[in-house]
Parts: sequence; structure tokens; C-alpha cells
Amino acid sequence: MAKSNEPIWWSLFSAGGVVAAFLIPIHVILLGIAGPLGLLGGALAYGRMADLVAHPIVRLYCLVLISLPLFHWAHRFRFTLFDLGVRGIDMLLAVVCYGAAIAGTLIAAQVLWTF
Repeated sequence: MAKSNEPIWWSLFSAGGVVAAFLIPIHVILLGIAGPLGLLGGALAYGRMADLVAHPIVRLYCLVLISLPLFHWAHRFRFTLFDLGVRGIDMLLAVVCYGAAIAGTLIAAQVLWTF
């Protein structure tokens, strides 16, 4: 049986879907709705948020929050293009899609760790 790297991409797709479905809506509600409406008081003050993001575990959490949905997008976009009939360049699509997700992850890691 031929060895394949598909299980890696499918697992990143699945983990990204879970993060996108469960964690991102919470952040949208807290940071995009409740915070601007003043429902959280001073919890979102710049100094408090800067101290929070300075912690390595929070930085790792932010990296997961950014990178896993990127891999979810990459896998979904690759197979959507394949379903639309873009065939014959499957390897190129895989390199472009997953390469973009890897590049986004590396950029996010660099920004988070130099903050």
C-alpha cells in the first residue's frame, strides 16, 4: 500500500473546523460585540490585554486560534477547486493551498513571539 500524507491534512482540517466552530464565535461575541458595548467593563483595557498576551500559553492559544482555521481553509479550498473541475494540477493546488496555510502560521508565530 502506498504511503500518503493525507491523514495529516485531514487531521489539520478537522482540528481547524473545531476551532472555527467553537472558539472563534466566542471571540467574536466577546471582543466584537460585548467589549464595544461596554458589557465587560475594563476587562478589555489595553494594559490588561497586553499583559495577558505576554503570557506564553496565551500566545500559543492565539497561534492555534489563527493557524488551525488556516489549514481548514486550505483543505476545503483545495477540494472545492477539485470538485469544480480544476484537475491535472492537483499537486500544484496542494502546494499553493497548504503552503499559504504554512506561511500564515509562520507569520503568525513570528508576530506573536516578537510582540
